Amino acid sequence: MQKSLTKTLVFQLQPDESGQQLLDDAFLEARSVYNETIQRAKNGEDWDEIRQDLESNANLVNNTAQLVVQKSLEAIENYYEYDDYNQPSYTKDGAYPLRSNYEEGYNLFPEDDCIRYRISAKPYNPVKGTLYGSPAALEQLRNAIESDDWRVGTAEAMNRNGNYELHINTTHTEAEVRDKEDSRTVVGVDINEDCVALAVLHEDDIVDSVVIDFPEIKEKRHRYFTIRKRMQYNGKSSFDRAFEQQEERFVHGQLHKVSRQVVEWVSRFEKPCIVFEDLKEMRDSIDYGTRMNRRLHSLPFRKLREFITYKAAFQGIPSDEITPEYTSQACSLTECEHTTRANRNKKRFKCVECRRQDHADRNAAINIAKKGLAKLNRNVPALKTLPNVRKLRRQVSGCVNQPTVTHDTARGHHADGVAGVSD
Repeated sequence: MQKSLTKTLVFQLQPDESGQQLLDDAFLEARSVYNETIQRAKNGEDWDEIRQDLESNANLVNNTAQLVVQKSLEAIENYYEYDDYNQPSYTKDGAYPLRSNYEEGYNLFPEDDCIRYRISAKPYNPVKGTLYGSPAALEQLRNAIESDDWRVGTAEAMNRNGNYELHINTTHTEAEVRDKEDSRTVVGVDINEDCVALAVLHEDDIVDSVVIDFPEIKEKRHRYFTIRKRMQYNGKSSFDRAFEQQEERFVHGQLHKVSRQVVEWVSRFEKPCIVFEDLKEMRDSIDYGTRMNRRLHSLPFRKLREFITYKAAFQGIPSDEITPEYTSQACSLTECEHTTRANRNKKRFKCVECRRQDHADRNAAINIAKKGLAKLNRNVPALKTLPNVRKLRRQVSGCVNQPTVTHDTARGHHADGVAGVSD
C-alpha cells in the first residue's frame, strides 16, 4: 500500500538585524490574525467570512495569511471534536509562527556547499539568508528539492527561545506501508496518562508485552497546571500563557521520545500491525466528574497516537483501531473473560471471578490486541497463561529495562501483595 509520509526538518536561520525586525513584525501580525480568527469563530461568525476578511486585510503575503487563518480554525475544530477543556485562547501573546507554502511564501536555492532561503515575511519585504542545520537534515532537504520521490511542502518560521528557525515539511510521495491484512502479529496499544502498555499477539498465543512508563509527563503537567491556576488567581495572565507554552514544548518533546521507543520495540516482531482504541469514542465515554474529566480529556492521547502512527508508517508498519468497550474491565484470559468495573483498581487488575492479577494497562492492551485480531478475521488465541509484566522506565539518563516482577510467579500470574504490579 502506497502512502504519503511527511517528515519535518528543523533549520536555524540566523538573519541579520533588519531580517530579524521583519520577522518579528510578521510574527506579531500573524498573532493578531490568529487571535482575531479565534475570537470571531467563538462569537459564531461564519468561517468563510472570517477567512475572506482576514486574508485580504492582514499585513502579510496572501499565502501566509491564508495558512495562519486555516491553522487557527483547525484549532477551533479540534477543540469541538476532541477536547472540551483546552479551548484555544484569543489572547495569545508573544511571537506566532509564519506558515507558508513552498515557492509561494518561501523558496529554497541549493548551492554547492549550502542551501539558501527566501522568506516573504511581509509584502515586498523578503528575508534572505543561509539555512543552518545538521548535515543529515541538509542532505535530506537537498534530496527533497531535487528528487522526484520527495516533495517540499509547507514551512513555519518561528522564534524559539530567541532563536530564529524554519521548520520544513518534506513528503515522500510513494512510501510503502504494508497492508494490514498481511500482518502476522497484532500489537494492542493502551495509552494512559503516565504510561503506554503494549501487547503482541499472533493467532497461536501471546508473543510479548511491555509497559513503558513516562511519569514525568503527568508530574510536569500537574506542576504547570498548579502554577497557571495560581497565576490566573493573581491576575498574571501573561505568566499563565508563558507557562502553558513551556508545558506544550516539554510534552511535545517527551511524546516524540516515547513514540520513538514504542516503534523501535514494535519493529522487532514479524509483520506487525498496531491497534489503538478509537479515541473519539473513548473521550465521549469519559465522565468521572469535573476534576477528573479535566485531567483525562486534556491528556495527549491523540498526539501520542499520531506520533506512533506516523513513525510506524515510516517503517512500513500499518495501524488500525477498535472500539474501546470493556477493554479495561474484562479479564484477558480466554477461560474467564469476566467483565466488571470491580476488576480494576488503579494500576492493579484483579479478576473477581478467577482471582488472576495483572497490570491493569497490560491487561487492557491484550484485550485491544484480541479485538484487533478479530477485526482482521484472524483466529484469536486461547490465552491460558500470560508472561510476567516487563516495564521500561524512562529516566534522566535514558531508558532502563526493569522488570516489574522480582521473582518467578506461578503460571505467569503475579504474586499477591509481595511482588507483581507496582503502583
